[in-house]
Order: sequence, then C-alpha cells, then structure tokens
Amino acid sequence: MPNVIEDKDVFAYVDHTLLAPTASWDDIRQLCDDGISFATASVCLPPCFVRQAKDYLRAQGSPLPVCTVIAFPNGYATSAAKVFEAQDALHNGADEIDMVVNIGALKAGRDGFVLDEIKAVKRACGTHVLKVIVETCLLTEDEKVRACRIVTDSGADFIKTSTGFSSGGATAADIGLFAAHVGPGVRIKAAGGIASFADAKQFLSLGASRLGTSRIVRLAKKGGY
Repeated sequence: MPNVIEDKDVFAYVDHTLLAPTASWDDIRQLCDDGISFATASVCLPPCFVRQAKDYLRAQGSPLPVCTVIAFPNGYATSAAKVFEAQDALHNGADEIDMVVNIGALKAGRDGFVLDEIKAVKRACGTHVLKVIVETCLLTEDEKVRACRIVTDSGADFIKTSTGFSSGGATAADIGLFAAHVGPGVRIKAAGGIASFADAKQFLSLGASRLGTSRIVRLAKKGGY
C-alpha cells in the first residue's frame, strides 16, 4: 500500500459491491462493466448471479475476480449449509467468499463452535480467498477481540467488519482494533457505510487492505474524485 494514498489508488482495494435483494441482471452486468473500467479488486454480488457474471467477464476477456456472500446477512445458517453454499459458489466460478459468522454463537462464548465452522468453510474454499464477516456493530469490545483470535486461528484470509445490512458499518476504531489483534497473515476488510474517498483512504491508512463499498465507483462516475 502506498504511503500516500491518492484517490486513483483506492479502486485497487475496492470490492465493488451490489447485494440489494432487488438487483437484476442488468444491474449486475453494469457492476461488472464498472469493475472492469475502474480496475477494482473484485465485484461482490449475490450467489445467484455468480455463474452469469463469471461467464460475462470471461466473454469480455477480463480476469476481474468474482466475490460472493455466504449465510448473508444474518449468519445463522447451519455449518453444513454454509459449506454447501461455499462449494456451490465456487463450482459456479466464484473466486472469493465472504461468509457471515454465527453471531449468536460468538456472543454466547461458543468460540470453539465458531472456529470449527470457519475452518470447515475454509476447507471448502481451499486456496480461494475466504473473508469472515463478524458484524462489529453487534459486538462488544471483548467479542471483537475474541473474533480476531478466532479468525486468526481458523486460517481464513480476511476479517471483515460488516455486512452493511445491520445497524452500523465500518468504523476507524474497529479497523484499529483489528489491526492490533489479528495475527500475521490475516488481512482486514472494511465494509458498510464507506461514503467517500476520504473514508476509504482513512481505512486503508489504518490497516485495511480491502474495502467493501458500492459508493466509491458511483462517486468516481459522477466526478467525485
């Protein structure tokens, strides 16, 4: 990551995202076109569009990675269902998986269960990137620290702040906390409420290396950088 992050540098860290339940194929195709145009890190989209998006990107000759979500947004699917969802998404061409943890289990102190579940999904992912969404707005400080330890021990690639569908999104304090408590090799994704290039650059400067956002590209298209 450059020491001084310019607006033009931000796109390389962006998972350009559209997860609205009303999303149509026309919307997803535009997401892919924008991801290509701005050279984003990936496009993040609903599982039902993974194969269509992958085929479309291949037809454009684009290597842009396709990211999708598992047990989204509540995280309370069974472990077996999460594993199946991940396997199905990968079979359809997904390159990266963002899964939601069982938040109730984490809050209840069932750290072993949460760890085993993430490990099972990571086994299904193999060498594909797995990002673990812990929904920080629903957690206490202690629970966030425990989440950092669990994700580190699981072998997952990223810890991610938020779905963007709960009561809050990424905060500077949470990115700082993650940076202080995750182990070596675990990267940080800030997501939810990233509304400006200033927000994006702040999170990157604090230690995030991926940003989940639908707004940055929209701002750029409107001349907002």
